[in-house]
Amino acid sequence: MPNQQLAETDLILNSDGSIYHLHLREEHIADNVIVVGDQGRVSEISKHFDIIETKIHNREFVTHTGVLGKNRITVLSTGIGTDNIDIVINELDAAINIDHQTRKAKLQLRKLNIVRIGTSGALQADIPVGSHVISQFGLGLDGLLHFYEYKFNDLERELGEKIGHHLQLNSRNCNTLCL
Repeated sequence: MPNQQLAETDLILNSDGSIYHLHLREEHIADNVIVVGDQGRVSEISKHFDIIETKIHNREFVTHTGVLGKNRITVLSTGIGTDNIDIVINELDAAINIDHQTRKAKLQLRKLNIVRIGTSGALQADIPVGSHVISQFGLGLDGLLHFYEYKFNDLERELGEKIGHHLQLNSRNCNTLCL
């Protein structure tokens, strides 16, 4: 598709040129982004920064960008739920990869390294409450992924099939894991 100009309803900007919900402009966003749910966790992480460049707060979205050692880092809260995470990821992308004057995608796109730190339940009885877990995959049971064009790799397809089988999902009652 050619580089279309986004309508004002598709790219909502504040009067200062920042992206609507997050109130961020490109210069506020580091290449390395830590995403947390609870806005109180942002300051718990940024208190370790050597320098905090910006602090921006709008609703449940709190952003601190600063430097730790030689690394520039943004910490951003999403609030609760995958719908908010969807807003955050889309607005981060729009803030850095859409020219806000022309409302078109930039020719040179920027890629962010995003790490999610949060709390989660576990299905395994042998994982005690309060454990630290590093996961390779996340599983959404909300159907949000179906709004995106995404091609699953072989491992993702296999995991989806196994989880669907384990949860006894089929095409009539599966709107999330049917790959």
